[in-house]
Amino acid sequence: MKAVALTHYLPVDDVNAFLDVELPKPTAAGRDLLVAVKAVSINPVDTKVRRPSDKVEDPPRVLGWDASGIVEAVGPEVTLFKPGDEVYYAGDITRSGSNAEFQLVDERIVGRKPKSLGFAEAAALPLTTITAYEAFFDRLGIARDGADKGQSVLIIGAGGGVGSIGIQLAKAAELVVIATASRPETASWVTELGADHVVNHRQAIVEQVRALGFQHVDHIAIFNDMRHWESAVELIRPQGGIVTIDDTDLPMPMAGMKMKAASLHWEFMFARAIHHTPDMIEQHNLLSYVADEIDAGRIRTTLDKVLSPINAANIRAAHALIETGQAKGKIVVQSF
Repeated sequence: MKAVALTHYLPVDDVNAFLDVELPKPTAAGRDLLVAVKAVSINPVDTKVRRPSDKVEDPPRVLGWDASGIVEAVGPEVTLFKPGDEVYYAGDITRSGSNAEFQLVDERIVGRKPKSLGFAEAAALPLTTITAYEAFFDRLGIARDGADKGQSVLIIGAGGGVGSIGIQLAKAAELVVIATASRPETASWVTELGADHVVNHRQAIVEQVRALGFQHVDHIAIFNDMRHWESAVELIRPQGGIVTIDDTDLPMPMAGMKMKAASLHWEFMFARAIHHTPDMIEQHNLLSYVADEIDAGRIRTTLDKVLSPINAANIRAAHALIETGQAKGKIVVQSF
């Protein structure tokens, strides 16, 4: 099968950062699906895994943790899908990735592809959807069904992939969304997605949020990096919660959190798959829920840019776009 892989961990401007290779087609066993990949999305995690190092991969390593495609074959223990089903998923970072014609993925972390979306539009969603959904509903304990209607959430870094779907999930839960964006195009983007208020995270966040009339906010999601930690601690309400996706080495003073009896949550969407947690199937459930919401017109894709075909040059180009830190929404590469 065709695949885009790496043997060396190189800077993105090196033409050998990715290679077009031929690899054996895998065989489904157990609860695995063999998926014929139709489109893939590039995320910051891809660029972090590709970060330059001296390690050499033999055989070549396939990256990629966001895909849509068609089930080609199923393992003997599969009960949720059958050959011919259209699916979308983020996969498991400990297994071979989605930048290949065929990929094995456990059915418990796969969702039915939204019927109303094409493969590129669907591939833009899984990893960021799982991250935002788990951050809000599993980690912070926000009610998905609107029972917390009117509560406020500050989404720091709202213009990226996670923030783009996070705004929509928060609005579907009937929260008041304060989104941060630092450029006119991303401010326009988050407003289009439903944010009630927009502030600039390159300026003083606390002052801007309080100028909107919020002394504190009920929930805070840090979807970029922890430079904004002290602002988040200042703004979170007593007994509120902050969730972050950043594995930071920056200082995180905790005295303010203690004084407010506030909680800190880490979100890592690969945790269920890596550790085969008993509730691993919740990723199947949440992806299927979001597919229904999309088909009902309540949530939209976060796709911004499509490259074609899936080859080393385009995967490298997508990585380069992510590494600028200026991307809004999602970048997808489609079709072998």
